[in-house]
Amino acid sequence: MIASFAGLALLAMQSTPPEAAWTWTLYADEARVALANEVPDTPNLRFTLECDPASGVARVTFYGGAGESGMARVTAGEASAVTESIAERGAIKLALRTDHPVFAAFAADGRMAAAVGGQRRAVEVPRPHLAKLRRFTELCSG
Repeated sequence: MIASFAGLALLAMQSTPPEAAWTWTLYADEARVALANEVPDTPNLRFTLECDPASGVARVTFYGGAGESGMARVTAGEASAVTESIAERGAIKLALRTDHPVFAAFAADGRMAAAVGGQRRAVEVPRPHLAKLRRFTELCSG
């Protein structure tokens, strides 16, 4: 019995990367721009932004936990927006225009939250990585 618990504890430690392993990475090419809060070279994601270059629309995905589809209230700073969200395999996906005040506030301070039904998801881009968020916004803006 003790061996079983020890095995489960070891498995849990292996499946949850240490905080130091998480980073923000910007990927850009002619077809797609993405900013990911990830553990590089693994499938571990907390948050992604994606767009087609110069499209003016960012696809936002919050990973982790149970997802719920419906209307999402998205806030950043003093700005807010309501947009449709889709729950898919534990992720909440929505789209925001990069010229919307919510996205501008997010790019300014790196904090954004989305509430769908009774669930709230939040993201914070640390100050050292804000330049990547601003570069994402610049590449995506149409």
